[in-house]
Amino acid sequence: MSPDELVYLGILAASIPVGFLFRYLSPPVKQGAALLLGLIIAIATCGLHTLHSLFTVLGTWLIIKINWRSAPALSLGWTFLYLLFFRLVTWFGLPQPTPFANAIQLLLTLKMVSLANEIQSYHLEKKKEVSAFTKSPVVGGLSHEPSLYGIISYSYCYVGIMTGPFFRYQMYADWLQQSNPLSLPGKEPCLQRLKMVPVYGALFIAVNSVFPLSYVRTDEFLEHNYFYRVFYMVAIFFVFRMRFYSAWCGAEAGCISAGLGCYPQGALSKPGGGPTVKYSPDPNTAVEYDFKTIQNIDCYNTDFCVKVRHGMRYWNMTVQWWLHHYIYPNTPFRAYALRAGWTMLISAYWHGLHAGYYLSFLTIPLCIAAESAMEASVRARLGPMGQNIFDWIHWFLKMRAYDYMCMGFVLLKASDTINYWSSIYFIIHIIAVVCIGVGQMMKGGKKRERRERE
Repeated sequence: MSPDELVYLGILAASIPVGFLFRYLSPPVKQGAALLLGLIIAIATCGLHTLHSLFTVLGTWLIIKINWRSAPALSLGWTFLYLLFFRLVTWFGLPQPTPFANAIQLLLTLKMVSLANEIQSYHLEKKKEVSAFTKSPVVGGLSHEPSLYGIISYSYCYVGIMTGPFFRYQMYADWLQQSNPLSLPGKEPCLQRLKMVPVYGALFIAVNSVFPLSYVRTDEFLEHNYFYRVFYMVAIFFVFRMRFYSAWCGAEAGCISAGLGCYPQGALSKPGGGPTVKYSPDPNTAVEYDFKTIQNIDCYNTDFCVKVRHGMRYWNMTVQWWLHHYIYPNTPFRAYALRAGWTMLISAYWHGLHAGYYLSFLTIPLCIAAESAMEASVRARLGPMGQNIFDWIHWFLKMRAYDYMCMGFVLLKASDTINYWSSIYFIIHIIAVVCIGVGQMMKGGKKRERRERE
């Protein structure tokens, strides 16, 4: 493991016992202590680069104060433009930010855009209440506009400051105002989330030592046979998954120990978004709680769901919620594949400027179009057994598609990504195009058959 990874691991490991201590604090003390600890982590790992995140926060606060009506669009523009400056600071003679500063900046961008949307919704609902003389039915909306101190406290809250998961301001406010945090579940769900982390970590270290990513860039790698080169991407994506499974499960455990994101099961919470219905528990019935709000990874469904489009739902779930609510609805296209492509383009930009991100993310819409074409033209014509066989083949190809796209995500450079993809003859791109072509031909044949019957 690299020194940076060890620092991440140390912060994750320390956040879990610290979280249990926060359950003993009153709301004002909890808010101040979480802010102080978050600032200590940021300054210790980022130094002066912490100013980047501070400028982002202050800029968003000014936008909200000046024009809350347009704050969602303006905050998105502001934070994304600042991300561009942040990644190109060396062009201006400034020092390169640390990887820790980059991690904080990424999550802060999500928080600031979400905050602007929450505050706009708050003001709009208040106007409706005044005109209709009724209380707003919106679930999970803000009860008041946060102060500058509240915004800074939310931005630098130590929970998930580098590793996520993303959570909205209202979830943060609910955490501060929990009436009896010690009565909420903690130890058992925390251990449940951590039980597989040693396995994921061991598999990550073991497989990574046998299949290092750097080997792909060597001339010796190209001398291996075709099937070895294809298998290598399977191993690389496995290492990639084990790394993030470990990190995200640990990050979720840090939230659980602090009680962040704990809501009654009846609230039907969504990862990243929080409660979706108003829930009034029966006073005679024990309340069951869950931590769905801060769930960032569903390891089983990531591996075993059938479709490419479904795989995205179970990976980095809180960020997927953010994309689905703040980016996808505002895409300038109507077709699902194009809307997905636009959303993936924004996601790629959020991740960074490396060409590998764009090559990978923009392959997803092609895969989605391919699976949609085959489902409509082939699966729909099959019986139960045929559909079962189709789904298994679909699952196999879905995993290979993610293996393939992962290579761009980890190799980063366009040349390295293209070199690897060309070494396996762009197999996934070819399969996707063939599937779309077959789907279109079968669709055309089906229309001809219908006309002939008529």
